[in-house]
Amino acid sequence: MRRKPRIPPAPLPQRDGVDPVRVRLPPDGAWPTVRDHLVERLAAGPGTIDAMLRAGRIVGEDGGPVAPDTVYVPGAFVWFHRDLPAEVTVPFALDVVHRDEHIVVVDKPHFLATMPRGSHVTQTALARLRTELGIPALSAAHRLDRLTAGLLLFTVRPAERGAYQTLFRDRLVRKEYEAVAPYDPDVPLPRTVRSHIEKDRGVIAAYEVEGAEPNSESRIELVEHRAGLGRYRLTPRTGRTHQLRVHMNALGLPILGDPVYPVVTGPVAPDDFRRPLQLLARVLEFTDPVTGVAHRFVSGRTLTAWTAYDTWAR
Repeated sequence: MRRKPRIPPAPLPQRDGVDPVRVRLPPDGAWPTVRDHLVERLAAGPGTIDAMLRAGRIVGEDGGPVAPDTVYVPGAFVWFHRDLPAEVTVPFALDVVHRDEHIVVVDKPHFLATMPRGSHVTQTALARLRTELGIPALSAAHRLDRLTAGLLLFTVRPAERGAYQTLFRDRLVRKEYEAVAPYDPDVPLPRTVRSHIEKDRGVIAAYEVEGAEPNSESRIELVEHRAGLGRYRLTPRTGRTHQLRVHMNALGLPILGDPVYPVVTGPVAPDDFRRPLQLLARVLEFTDPVTGVAHRFVSGRTLTAWTAYDTWAR
C-alpha cells in the first residue's frame, strides 16, 4: 500500500484569513524545472508564473523563494498566495453564538459564503472569523449555502475536526430550519418528503430523479400562516445539495427569494442584497464528541418576509 506523502506545514502565513495555495510536484514528473511544471499545470496567463518567480512569491518548504531555474524535484511542495479577486463587502454582521477551546458557533447572515470558493474568498464566514478571532487553524465542520442564513459550526483544533465532521456524516446533529413560502391549504402538512436528488457539476439547479431510490428526506411542518404566506419548520434527515429548496418547490411551495426554484433567474449578483432567500438554519443540536456536553444553539435572526413583508418585497 502506497503511503500518503507527509505534508509539511505551510511556510507562508495566511493572508486575510486565506491559506496559501499548496502545490505538490507529481512524483512521476519529467519537467526540467519547477517553473516549467507550474506554467503547464496552473494555466495562469502568459508571463504570470515568471513574474511571480521573479518577485519571490513562490516559495519552497524552507520558505525560501523558488528561482526561475530551480530544478524539478518529484514529490516536492511549493506554496504561493494567489491574487485575490476584488470582492463586494457583505455588509452584515457575523454573530458569534458560542466559543470555547474546541468549537465556534456563529449565526451567519444571508449572502455570506461559508468558506472560500470561486469568486468568494475573503468575504466568507471562515476567512472573516480567522481574522476577527485570531484563530488561523479554524475550519468549517459543515456548510450553508451563501444565500441561506443561520447557524454554522467551526472547529478550533485541526486534530479534532474529523470528530465533529463525523457527527454530520453519521446524522448525529439535529438541524432545524425555518422558511417563509406561499401557503396552500390543499397541501397536507405535516409530512415527510423523500426523493432522489442529483446535482450536476456546473449546473445551478439540483433535480429529482423520479423512480430512483430516495437519497434525501425532509420533515416539513406548517407553523402558522397569514395573508397567503406560511412560516414553515423544516427538519432535514439528510443533507443533499439544495435539499430543502428542492423539496419545498416539489410541494408547490417555493421558498420566497429563491433565484433557482422553480425558475432559474441567474446567480444573485454579489452586490445585490435586496431580497434574501427566506431560509434560516434555526437550530443546531448535538452532543459534543470531545467534551460530551449536550449543545443546543438557536439562531437569533428573523426572516424579514414574515416580520416585515413590505420591506422585504421592496
